[in-house]
Amino acid sequence: CDSGCIINSVMQVTSGDNSKFLISVNKQNYTRDMILSSGIFNISILTTGAKFDIFERFGFRSGRDVDKFEGFGDVHRSKNGVLYITQNTNAYISFRVIDTIDCDTHTVFLAEVTDAENIGSGDSVTYDYYHKNIKPKPEKQNTKGWRCTICGYIYDGDELPEDFVCPICKHDASYFEKITD
Repeated sequence: CDSGCIINSVMQVTSGDNSKFLISVNKQNYTRDMILSSGIFNISILTTGAKFDIFERFGFRSGRDVDKFEGFGDVHRSKNGVLYITQNTNAYISFRVIDTIDCDTHTVFLAEVTDAENIGSGDSVTYDYYHKNIKPKPEKQNTKGWRCTICGYIYDGDELPEDFVCPICKHDASYFEKITD
């Protein structure tokens, strides 16, 4: 079974023959569980040519509920047997997990590079670029209610139920902010 997710925390910590990286993955992500059990993963470095639909496909749905790769043809399988995305990707890197750190809501993985390849060109998407240029902006209007800080979904109501789950990205009520426009 293959899975994938969007993460916003990747950091190279050493270079050379045994380059090591840190990634942070939310504990609620199915991909996190797969990395823990397999000890391997790939990172596809998306370019600024990537559209919102790829973030929606791999970031707003759980691999527990849907096969994120179904109908998505722009992938290859690396030497470690894990899929990587080729669409709007400038490189992929394969890793072997060395250690994990429990950080409350997230697991940080320390991993060493086992393979890497430049497969395209273009500037890499950063967290800032995503928020300024890719993530849809909520419509400006006299809206009231609650806005999901992850996907922008608006819940129309004065009070947000404590057990509310966003119907788009499946994040809980703690990810909503009251609209005060």
